[in-house]
Amino acid sequence: MGVPCENPDNTIEQRAVTFDLLTSFFAEMYLIKPLSWTRLRDHATARQLRHEVLNAPLDSILHPSQMRLKWLGAFTLIGHPLFYWIWHVWLPQPYENLPARCSMGLLGTLLMLGPIANAPARARTQHLFNAICFVQLPLFFSWMYAMNGHNAVWLASLATVTLIYYHLTDWRIAATGSFAGFLLGTSLAGAMSASPLPAQPQSHLVTLGFAWVAGLLLGFSGANLRRERLGHSLATIGIMAHELRTPLSTAALIADALLMESSRFPDAPRAGQLAKLGQRLHTLARSMNHHIDLQISNARLLQLPPYRDRISAGELVSEAIAAYPFRTSRERDCLALVIHNDFWFQGSKTQFLRVLDNLVHNALRALQAAGAMPHPGDLRIEVGSRGREGRITVSDRGIGISPAMQLRIFEPFFSTDRGAGHGLGLAFCKQVVLAAHGTIRVKSEPAAGAIFTIALPVEAGEALPPEGEKTA
Repeated sequence: MGVPCENPDNTIEQRAVTFDLLTSFFAEMYLIKPLSWTRLRDHATARQLRHEVLNAPLDSILHPSQMRLKWLGAFTLIGHPLFYWIWHVWLPQPYENLPARCSMGLLGTLLMLGPIANAPARARTQHLFNAICFVQLPLFFSWMYAMNGHNAVWLASLATVTLIYYHLTDWRIAATGSFAGFLLGTSLAGAMSASPLPAQPQSHLVTLGFAWVAGLLLGFSGANLRRERLGHSLATIGIMAHELRTPLSTAALIADALLMESSRFPDAPRAGQLAKLGQRLHTLARSMNHHIDLQISNARLLQLPPYRDRISAGELVSEAIAAYPFRTSRERDCLALVIHNDFWFQGSKTQFLRVLDNLVHNALRALQAAGAMPHPGDLRIEVGSRGREGRITVSDRGIGISPAMQLRIFEPFFSTDRGAGHGLGLAFCKQVVLAAHGTIRVKSEPAAGAIFTIALPVEAGEALPPEGEKTA
């Protein structure tokens, strides 16, 4: 069994899938069959469009990386003064503004700063990136287009940056930002201009509208292509998981046979050894199935639909601990659960169980790396709430995390354990928590353990009484 290789013909077909879908959709809905709201709502393409618009996670920075952010910052810093010289000295245009150009160029330096460029997956970086792109692309260029009397040079410039905008960020952000930036920029130019600006030619509106729609379709097509590739990867992972579960099921059956044999002849010389071997096989099969489920959940990082299950934090944590496949009784005994007061929140219970699995797994690995045998309380999970905010805290006394790694720990494919980690666990945790309108953060120092805190909005409901401290 192998992973199918991508060929150019399939790639071309995938890139054109959006156009084919839209064409067939409108042909079927409008030309062949009578239009009805039920048909429009339930049509497969309509469902796909609705999912892509409403449910798919936002990719604020397309293809995020340190070098990409730094190159974009350098291009912005150099490009604006360069084009000021081109349009003011070499090929003069009716209007140029050096302070505005310098301000736009200085925005690029923010993308080159270490705390920003080194953490492209952080929410602060993504918000700053979106703000910089909006200000210097649709807003600034729309303003300059209007201040230059809607001439052909700035028409071409505005159409170009519209397409660039779709190449830098999520197509939904680009579509909204382009439209809002055009309205705000032209309105600002009209308010700042000493004399009335000339009327905008309708032909220009057609050109800008074409650029906007072309960027919209290409952006949606690119997003659809990324989702399809992820779907193919998930299918491959599913096949591999199925193949792995077959021998695990056989091992579980052998474990049952060993346990049955030891119970039938308890006085046999090797009955105790058979029972221990059966229990170890069961533990191994359960642990491997657990990790297979965990990796499948992690692989769905970009396909996390929103859920609105009503979840009790205390029950969630208790269930996660009860189901976790601890390797030894000492590992189980080192975990202490403290429920100060329970709270309710909305989200996906299945996904949050995987989040706690990830955090417990990482904490136990940190304790193992510390070298000492784990003691009761070395791993601690606390549940509590204050006002409208509930918290689930997972802390350990392991090796800790360096400040440099804390900046990138929630990035996809970044792992503190470079020898074995895949770098998706904490990125998955962050996406699940964000989907529930919460936050996750880490506080740690080397050799002093780590504290992961999940903060969630509390849903109105009856709070369960405090349960005090108990050992899992």
